[in-house]
Amino acid sequence: MRIPRIFHSSAISLNSEFNLDDDAANHVGRVLRMPVGSAITLFNGDGFNYAAVISSSDKKRVSVIASEQQPNTVESPLSIHLGQGISRGDRMDFAIQKAVELGVTEITPLFTERCGVKLDAERLAKRTEQWQKIAISACEQSGRSIVPKVHPAINLTQWLAQQTKELKLTLHPWAKDTIKTLAPSTGIRLVIGPEGGFTDAEMSQTSDAGFIGIQLGPRVLRTETAALTAISALQLQFGDLA
Repeated sequence: MRIPRIFHSSAISLNSEFNLDDDAANHVGRVLRMPVGSAITLFNGDGFNYAAVISSSDKKRVSVIASEQQPNTVESPLSIHLGQGISRGDRMDFAIQKAVELGVTEITPLFTERCGVKLDAERLAKRTEQWQKIAISACEQSGRSIVPKVHPAINLTQWLAQQTKELKLTLHPWAKDTIKTLAPSTGIRLVIGPEGGFTDAEMSQTSDAGFIGIQLGPRVLRTETAALTAISALQLQFGDLA
């Protein structure tokens, strides 16, 4: 049986008992119903795994003891910061989940002219918290021990104005360049439009900001498919996807 991987938000000390976070305790105790003595693997974002066992459990809390810090070498040598146009419904959740599984290092949700999603400050804060939880869950599933940061959503203009030395890319169906024609890079800033794509003005903005247009092939892809296809191709070309 596969040993569950559980995220713990605080520092992990070896050979001393501590309580899991509430969300983790609920998952271990109520969802998985793991008894005392069960083995779990913890991670907290520092790049390591921690072998641990459940030392006590009740309806409100689960306590564990970590016995060993283990190196985790699953991170890609390619750093990708994804700027993802916000889409409706579950599509944004899906894009974030799969992008994390594929190895992105940062994600910034972007408001664009065609995103079609209106959120007040309170709802946006809740969505950002939910997106970060999705990223954590994707790390638990995929074996990653460094949790990508999901930044607060900003508008496209603000994101394009951020200074970076990363190679800047966007998708364009009529671009001359492909991922195979790009010079090797260890840092990518990739921007993906929402449902309906970028407007002509926004495409001009990306070009003015130094983003190179690339095309993935002859077919038109949905926003969540486009992001995952581009990330996969970049990992295959410059990262660790075999």
